[in-house]
Amino acid sequence: MRTDLRRGHLAERVALDRRRFLVAAGGALGAFLLEACDSQGPKSAQKLLRLAERGNEHVERLLYRHTSIDVPRAGAHAAGRHLPSYYVSDTVPVWDEKARGTWALQVDGLVKRPLRLTLPDLARLPRIGYRLDHFCVEGWTAIATRTGVRVSDLASLAQVDRAAKYVDFQSFDSDYHESWDIESALHPQTLVVYAQDGRYLDPAYGAPARVYSPVKLGYKNTKYLTRVSFLAERNGGYWSDRGYEWYAGT
Repeated sequence: MRTDLRRGHLAERVALDRRRFLVAAGGALGAFLLEACDSQGPKSAQKLLRLAERGNEHVERLLYRHTSIDVPRAGAHAAGRHLPSYYVSDTVPVWDEKARGTWALQVDGLVKRPLRLTLPDLARLPRIGYRLDHFCVEGWTAIATRTGVRVSDLASLAQVDRAAKYVDFQSFDSDYHESWDIESALHPQTLVVYAQDGRYLDPAYGAPARVYSPVKLGYKNTKYLTRVSFLAERNGGYWSDRGYEWYAGT
C-alpha cells in the first residue's frame, strides 16, 4: 500500500500542527490568517507565521526530554505489512547497483572522521532493536520493531565537532531530505534502521536503510537514506520547505 502525501495526507498539506498552534496562540486572528490559505499561508502573513513557528519550536524544545523513552502500550499488535508505505517518487525507489554501484551511507559534515558504510558495515556495528510507536501527523500510530545503529554511535565514530547543532538526513527518493535538531538525532531511540520486524528492509519501507525515531513525526524520518550530515545551521527539508512544521516533535 502506498501512502502519497501529495494526495493522501491532508493534515500535512494544511500544516495541522502549525494551524493548531496559531489558533491556540492567536485566537481568531490566527484562524483568520489561515482561512483559505495553502500550507504556507498568504504572503502578507509570512512574518507572523514564521514568528509563530519559532514560538512553537521554543515550546517544543522546552518540553522535549532527552531521557524520555517510547514504550508501546501493553498488548498492542505490530502493524506488520499493514504499516503504510510512503515515498515521494512516482514509483517505489529501488537502489540500482548496476547504475550507482554498491549502496553506502555517507556520514560527513562537521566531523573529524567522515564515514562510508555499506550495509554489511552497518550490520557489524553495535546492533539495537526496539519495538517502537510510529506517530503520523494525521493522528494514527502503528508499531514495528526497528533494528539498526544508533545515530549517536555513528556520531561517536565520526567524531562530530561541537559546532554541529543540526543533522540533515538525505535520500535517493527524489532528493528527499529533512534536517533535525541534534538533540533529537542523538536520542537513544533514534536509529539508522536496516531491518524491520526481524528482516532486512524491503524497498517499500525504505531499503537499504532509513532513519527512525519515535521523537519525530513520520515525515521527518527519511527513508532510502544515503547521507547523514552534521551541520552548524539547519537547511530545511522536503516538507518543512513547503510550510510544514520543521521541528515536528511528538
